[in-house]
Amino acid sequence: MLLSDKKVLLIGGKGGVGKTTVSSALAVLAARHGKKVLLVSTDPAHSLADVFDQQIGDHKTVVRENLTALEIDPDHEEKAHIERVSSQMKRFTNPDLFPEIERQMRLTQQSPGAQEAALLERICAVIDEAEKDYDLLIFDTAPTGHTLRLLTLPEAMAAWTQGMLRSQKRSENLDSVLDHLSPKAGKDINKPMSDPKDNASDGMTDRTRAITEQLLNRQRLFQRTRRLLQDENYTSIFFVLTPERLPIQETDRALQSLTTEKLPVGGVIINRILPEQADGSFLAKRRTQEKSYLEDIAKRFNAWPSYSLYLLEEDIQGVAALEAFADNLEQAGFSS
Repeated sequence: MLLSDKKVLLIGGKGGVGKTTVSSALAVLAARHGKKVLLVSTDPAHSLADVFDQQIGDHKTVVRENLTALEIDPDHEEKAHIERVSSQMKRFTNPDLFPEIERQMRLTQQSPGAQEAALLERICAVIDEAEKDYDLLIFDTAPTGHTLRLLTLPEAMAAWTQGMLRSQKRSENLDSVLDHLSPKAGKDINKPMSDPKDNASDGMTDRTRAITEQLLNRQRLFQRTRRLLQDENYTSIFFVLTPERLPIQETDRALQSLTTEKLPVGGVIINRILPEQADGSFLAKRRTQEKSYLEDIAKRFNAWPSYSLYLLEEDIQGVAALEAFADNLEQAGFSS
């Protein structure tokens, strides 16, 4: 797989299979071949810092030549997102409705999808900023497979916004705009909302127009991200798994969902395969079981490329160790 063929790589997988290590080594591999790479973690565990053995945090940090890393803090993003939305809503609302907005914000912060909504906006901003500054973006995603939920957020956010605005008893003109912003029953899942260009704000009051344009800007942001993630020439999604029953089953379900959503799967990366030189009766028995799992992987995922990585004697930590592991990725079929 040519890393230079794509602009965005998303690396997913069950927790504990080594996806952060694989993401980091892929970034190192591309960087040493001259690509300017931005490696972004959305995992609350902040494992990038552990793998590179240096502080990174929620700011861009150069970790080697041509490679910058960033750890997005989901909790911080969620809090900032809620505060930002609350402030925006209050700008267009009568003061007597402020307590209702604050109540809605508290409920929203505790509701499913709130953190993903915040992450989506940050990811959109990162992609927009990085397009001109970097050759490749690699996202080390959280083990929950939150990318799938992010893709359904345009519908959820539109419905939530509609409810909030209708509570303010807006005009019929604004209500019709909101109908454009919200998905209709039976609509194609790939086109959950109308084209923003169809939502003209001509003839509205200044106040209503400001609200409408803000909603349309958010709609365009979500639609753009969805289009980019669905573009096989722009994005590839890889799943890391180990030759064990639970990671295989979780990867199978994830790939089925990705296929349903028409998302571009780049392949599966099989990590920590026992090397032939590993000896002993215990490992021999383990290798026998592993062989059946590898056969299952080959059968289940034969529609996609697979890349095999072998278990190493020591943990991978620090740039030097990642450089060595990048050699293994290159031997497995990745190149720039």
